[in-house]
Amino acid sequence: MPIREILKQTLSALWETKLRSFLTMFGIVWGITSVILLVGLGIGFNLDQKEHLKTIGTDIAIIFGGKTGMQAGGYAAGRDIRLTVDDAIAIQRRASLVKTVSPELRRSVSEVSQWNAASRPIRGVWPEYQRFRSLTVEQGRLMNERDEADGARVVLLGAEANRQLFPGKSVIGQPLMVNGYEYTVIGVLAKKKQNGSYGSGPDNTQLFTTYSAMARDFPPPERPGITKGYVNNIVLEPVSPDLHEKALDQVKRIIAERHHYSANDKEALWVWDTLEGSKFTERIFGVMTLFFGAVALLTLALGGIGVMNIMLVAVTERTREIGVRKALGATATDIKRQFLVESAIITIVSGIGGLLSGVGVCLLMRLIPLPDFVPHPVISPVAVFASLATLTAITLFAGTYPAMRAANLSPIECLRSE
Repeated sequence: MPIREILKQTLSALWETKLRSFLTMFGIVWGITSVILLVGLGIGFNLDQKEHLKTIGTDIAIIFGGKTGMQAGGYAAGRDIRLTVDDAIAIQRRASLVKTVSPELRRSVSEVSQWNAASRPIRGVWPEYQRFRSLTVEQGRLMNERDEADGARVVLLGAEANRQLFPGKSVIGQPLMVNGYEYTVIGVLAKKKQNGSYGSGPDNTQLFTTYSAMARDFPPPERPGITKGYVNNIVLEPVSPDLHEKALDQVKRIIAERHHYSANDKEALWVWDTLEGSKFTERIFGVMTLFFGAVALLTLALGGIGVMNIMLVAVTERTREIGVRKALGATATDIKRQFLVESAIITIVSGIGGLLSGVGVCLLMRLIPLPDFVPHPVISPVAVFASLATLTAITLFAGTYPAMRAANLSPIECLRSE
């Protein structure tokens, strides 16, 4: 029988049972759409979290002082390690694997503008801090080396801090009284979508100034163990991600030497390693994406079972037709071919519909505003290939068995069927 005639008869048979055929095809469409959408959402979550981590800093480590857990150099265990600006200077001079470093001094002080007052945290940092902490300005400029060298009383405002202190007002160049000292606003930071932070909170809520001005105007309160030059923490950026661990080892040895404890003492310092956090997050969302993909492929496989079921029903309903065809000279190959073509048409049309639906939903979700916790899905070539491979397997397995069963029927038994 010519393939054109087979296609014509197949389409006629599908039209006669259009509701059943539609419901079967919908299972395939839903399965492929689920594969593309769920895998796309998983990848989107991963990329979204990476972007949020970049707002904290790109490949940085934040070092806090701890307590020694080992005896060393005649000192007992349990001694507090207080970081100082001299530690940051030593790292800058001696740590060859560290690209940039900055001390960080944090205080909560009162701020008064012409329009409002607040009590927000302020951070004193070196200018290079702004780059590796991903601080960018929406208005004005960032701090520079000259500001640090002169101890200039200049300040950057986070987005929320600006909204409170200068609500809807012109801000660049305006004076701001910070704990009784007059500072000049030189910039407003671009708003960050920041999931996490450290110390005194997200960058949107903070004020930033030069370390030299901060240490001069707002030194930390005197108490046991707090000496001149004390800093809350030190932030550093290795020369490359590949040398991240070696750079941290180098820094730990320098600080251990300066504070007279063993470099192997893991309790003396607490380190927040954003690169390690990024790898951990990537593993979590990688597993989640695989889980989403596996669930979606299982849904697609269930749609394949529906195709096999409708084909078996079709064989049962058309038993007498098969008998008449065989009595008129149709071979087993002709019968097999017709049911295989019917199965292929169902899966191919459904597959095209599923691909268009899945890609269309992903593109549509990119165009509409979504809540911050819902990422924009990414169209994954791997997901498309996996769905097409599964669809091919469905076509072969869901169509072959019913076609073989129809081809092996005896003409006499078929004609006796009611």
